[in-house]
Amino acid sequence: MHYPIGLLFDLLASSSALPWNIIVHFKSFPEKDLLHCPSKDAVEAHFMSCVKEADALKHKSQVINEMQKKDHKQLWMGLQNDRFDQFWAINRKLMEYPAEENGFRYIPFRIYQTTTERPFIQKLFRPVAADGQLHTLGDLLKEVCPSALAPEDGEKKNQVMIHGIEPMLETPLQWLSEHLSYPDNFLHISIIPQPTD
Repeated sequence: MHYPIGLLFDLLASSSALPWNIIVHFKSFPEKDLLHCPSKDAVEAHFMSCVKEADALKHKSQVINEMQKKDHKQLWMGLQNDRFDQFWAINRKLMEYPAEENGFRYIPFRIYQTTTERPFIQKLFRPVAADGQLHTLGDLLKEVCPSALAPEDGEKKNQVMIHGIEPMLETPLQWLSEHLSYPDNFLHISIIPQPTD
């Protein structure tokens, strides 16, 4: 419950045919692997905690702190009830930044790999370099997860997936964050082995 379904698909089933068959077990809950969800309120609290963390990275929590409790509720209810307009009316504010700045303060991202024991990688990373150049997805991977990139003279061993697609490494990170972040406002990036077929 603590990973978005699209991320789970990218990590576990992106090479399989659609529709994705999911098996649900009702006994022997895997406490070591999954967070137990005691109530719907716990899911809402987890979601809002992620949104607040993302806003702390992007805006020093200024946007979320200026919102009222009813705005937080509207954000959650829009997501829960699959009402995009209701959700986006609030989330739009969390995705904006002042015109004089070239982007967010830091990009909220998490990198997941199927080949490591670490649940994910998350570090501070600015969308704009000191010289004013926009950082790209390739820049992020080069700094945070260089093993995901193919050597210049070597063969590609991994795929970088976001929402079931493999974006170009030249894509500006700010653009990816604005357009491909999940509802929790994080950019969830999957590094999976390159399919052999």
